[in-house]
Amino acid sequence: MAVNATPEYEKAEARYRSATAPQEELDALQEMLRLIPKHKASEKKQSDIKRRIKALRQDLAHSRAATTATTDPYYIPRGGAGQVAVVGLPNTGKSSILAAVTRAPVKVGEYAYTTSVPVPGMWPWQDAQIQLVDTPPFTPEHVEGGLVNLLHRADAVLVVVDAASPESLDQAESALAALAGKGIELLDVPEVEMPEETPNARPGLIAATHADVVGPDEIATLAELYAGPLKVVGVDCTGPEGLEALAGALWRLLHVIRVYTKRPGQKPDMEAPFTLPIGATVEELAASIHRDLPEKIKFARLWGPGRHDGQQVHRTETLHDRDVVELHE
Repeated sequence: MAVNATPEYEKAEARYRSATAPQEELDALQEMLRLIPKHKASEKKQSDIKRRIKALRQDLAHSRAATTATTDPYYIPRGGAGQVAVVGLPNTGKSSILAAVTRAPVKVGEYAYTTSVPVPGMWPWQDAQIQLVDTPPFTPEHVEGGLVNLLHRADAVLVVVDAASPESLDQAESALAALAGKGIELLDVPEVEMPEETPNARPGLIAATHADVVGPDEIATLAELYAGPLKVVGVDCTGPEGLEALAGALWRLLHVIRVYTKRPGQKPDMEAPFTLPIGATVEELAASIHRDLPEKIKFARLWGPGRHDGQQVHRTETLHDRDVVELHE
């Protein structure tokens, strides 16, 4: 993030990343908004912070209004490399996707409204995990307020349509129109690349299920209709190869990198990488490990493409996908 952020701002951002409760997230975001340098280069970041503050305030207000014995089923803590909200009209195949790639206890049925509350699940992909949240279906006439808040908080939105249905185009149009009616526009770009003129836009794409039934020509026809603002990915839930394109498309929208760590004199842990935003630094990696660690590190050593093995770097060094980092206190 080229906004010349101060150390105080970076500490507030680290607190936000390590927060485990909505109020902690809100407090950190408000501090970030107060501390971020106010200039042209930071306008997108300021807009993003304000959007997250608004969503969290709405969520907290909703939670306070509920009885103490009731929790908000639409508040799902983020996990993995990023949170993807899976949405759509009834019987489009949302739950089938989660059932195919996660161990989430979703119900797959031929009848409408099989999913009654949001159900999160982790999708192991390569050496990372993507969090999918199956949500209750909505209709063109009604979108739950809790779902709207979830979509504002999520890192990306996946709209599911049934490519084998003669109404697949109507499903896509109705779903996108219903979301637009709630102020949510979906674009096929990561959040940090959103146009300034669309502050409420969210990263998103369309998944067309039953691609194995209709064939590539039908998927291509649907994709042509949305070329530009949205990407359409054909999905075949009968095998892992039918979901690989979807995983890659979601990974691009999440806009993250994988970073591995090692202790001095030991081999790196190549099975459980840390996932960080593209452009993250050594210091941000340290903060994701422990909030107090950035204050302790003196330097780091890096291994990765385009680097000398064990290259010594400062805490402000920008990290790249699949870097190996050795922190020194």
